Amino acid sequence: MLHELLLALVGYTGDLIIDEREHQESLGISVTTDSPISEESTFKLSPDLSFIEASERDVIERLISLGFYYRELDRFATKSRDLSWIRSTNNTPSLPQQLVLLRGKTKYPSVYRRAIANGIVEILSVYRSVVLNVEQKLLSDPMPILATITQGLNKFFVLLPPLHELIVEIERDDIRGGKLLNLLHKRCHCGVPELQVCFQRLLWHGHQVMYNQLASWMIYGIIQDQHGEFFIRRQEDMIIGSEESPPENFGKSVQKSPDDASLTDWHLGFHIFLEMLPDYIHMRVAESILFAGKAVRVLRNPSPSFKCQDAVSHQPVSRGPQKVQGFTGRFAFHKEFSVDTKMVVEELLPQAEADKVDAMLKKLKDSSEFHKRSFESAVDAVRVIAASHLWQLVVVRADLNGHLRALKDYFLLAKGDFFQCFLEESRQLMRLPPRQSTAEADLVVPFQLAKIKTIGDEDKYFSRVSLRMPSSGITVASSQGGLLPKSSGDVGLTYQGTASSELSLDGWDGISLEYCVDWPLQLFFSQEVLSKYRRVFQYLLRLKRTQMELEKSWASVMHQDHTDFAKRRNDRENCSISQQRRQRSRPMWHVREHMAFLIRNLQFYIQVDVIESQWNVLQARVQDSHDFTELVGFHQEYLSALISQSFLDIGSVSRILDSIMKLCLQFCWTIESENSPHSSDLDHITEEFNKKSNSLYTILRSSRLAGSQRAPFLRRFLLRLNFNSFFETTARGVLKVVRSRPTLPDLPQ
Repeated sequence: MLHELLLALVGYTGDLIIDEREHQESLGISVTTDSPISEESTFKLSPDLSFIEASERDVIERLISLGFYYRELDRFATKSRDLSWIRSTNNTPSLPQQLVLLRGKTKYPSVYRRAIANGIVEILSVYRSVVLNVEQKLLSDPMPILATITQGLNKFFVLLPPLHELIVEIERDDIRGGKLLNLLHKRCHCGVPELQVCFQRLLWHGHQVMYNQLASWMIYGIIQDQHGEFFIRRQEDMIIGSEESPPENFGKSVQKSPDDASLTDWHLGFHIFLEMLPDYIHMRVAESILFAGKAVRVLRNPSPSFKCQDAVSHQPVSRGPQKVQGFTGRFAFHKEFSVDTKMVVEELLPQAEADKVDAMLKKLKDSSEFHKRSFESAVDAVRVIAASHLWQLVVVRADLNGHLRALKDYFLLAKGDFFQCFLEESRQLMRLPPRQSTAEADLVVPFQLAKIKTIGDEDKYFSRVSLRMPSSGITVASSQGGLLPKSSGDVGLTYQGTASSELSLDGWDGISLEYCVDWPLQLFFSQEVLSKYRRVFQYLLRLKRTQMELEKSWASVMHQDHTDFAKRRNDRENCSISQQRRQRSRPMWHVREHMAFLIRNLQFYIQVDVIESQWNVLQARVQDSHDFTELVGFHQEYLSALISQSFLDIGSVSRILDSIMKLCLQFCWTIESENSPHSSDLDHITEEFNKKSNSLYTILRSSRLAGSQRAPFLRRFLLRLNFNSFFETTARGVLKVVRSRPTLPDLPQ
């Protein structure tokens, strides 16, 4: 009887101790549950045993429940540790196919379950050794008693039932990966020391897999995750099988040149899979892990063009004449060149740094307990190493500061002489609506002329800048003969007629720049960043064009007036007529001066108070920082400050500014195109300009803007505008335009 009991304790039933589930199946009785693991103990004493007392039956059935738990745990461990799927690798579905099949409850192997199974095997081996010791005691005791078994196995009544509950939950809910670590971490918080140590050991085994995956990702930039259990995943693995995001859409969205595969990985390739992220790993830490792995991928897989360029730049200069002849010489050169490219990769991420990261992860791996603070400190240290080497690559090797200055020169109009020359060369072209088919080609000549006159060959970054004239978003109108449209109260300035189809006059506002960015600067200057630069550029170019037109209109009309005065100075009658015409035009020039005053001050505010001040802040930060992620953050703050302090993100203000610039251009074209402009047209422009300018001043001086830190130099701009209290006075009163005499004061030139 005792031997039968000992065999049952290690999972083997017989005639005296039976498994009710197997017994029912042998009798042909259907089993109600389909679960491979029974939730309740099915080991029972045979009901036909009459020589066992009821008290002894209770003790024995309590003991044999340990055998049931042992058998179920052993079956789970054997199943989870089964490696037969490795022999059929060709028939094993890929990760995306597994993710699709998992939705249909089709179960596949789990590396984390195998690790937990290894821990369970350790616990079961201890249990078997205790059963063996009990058997030896029973054999050596002349009067063996049941209490010997109970006393020897008493501690396992605390361990095996919770472990059985654990595997039942794992099998029932198909828990794997980070979810399994999360479950074990929660089970570690219990009040039984022996059980807590047991769960901590299982969690340690699970963490071994996680640390191996972290080492592969953070040292080599490779994801070792055959079954989709790691919390870092490729983007295509996350969207595969989704009806809303078919795989072909992903291929289109990340289509890049072959040399820029690493850039695709950087921007779109990898993401944090929250479903597999354990709760005890903070999102900030997970983002640091994601960044470190992506940085290592970039450093270990540089663009072929960069490797060639860098290897050539590091070639030693020979002192004496050398001549390479024949095939052998060429082969030697290529062999030396390939060695140099390997040296370039080694310089980007030295092996010593990889060894340091490996040592930190190995220290965490060898620790018997998971310490959250130590884990986060190690991850932060790895992130710092990766960010430092990425900073070295982008800032030092790729000359980040030079490209930042080039973007400031061209996209932020720091090279004012170049754009002044460009606008002057293209002024006559821009007086006509742009032709949709040739607008961009038409601008190439003035663009190159401006380059020859102001830049020459001294700027090595100019070759990266190209002019673009996008056709999308530009309204189409018909054009008729004549330089300018007749004003009819519409500030849109569109041609109406039946001639050839062309773009509206405002189509020139679509002029933008493109900047050619090589690897690895594309990590820093993403398309989103360049689009922000283009947005600011279009705004500044419209502003500069408006300011130039106001100046040119004054110079043109004054030149004509002086010419007429010289011709008619001896003719008293014509001279008096000329004086009368000049007198009637004086209100018009007051309006022009008022427009120029506003545009000049707005331009000065943006170029000096906003761009230059923010540029100095950025330069100071670039000099002090040696962390790539910090630089990206500083640059984002720089662009955000430019956009916010220029009011481009406030719809009401940007619309008013656009209207003001359109009114100024309409005013200039109206007075230049007609010898005697219609008074009604100019009065309408003046009235609209007064309304818009005073609305602008009212909004900018509101406490929401002027009293906030959003635009620290806004008060200086308002002070320049309202130096004589004119804006404040007109903003309070009713806006009126008196046609008989000027309503605007003379402003200093």
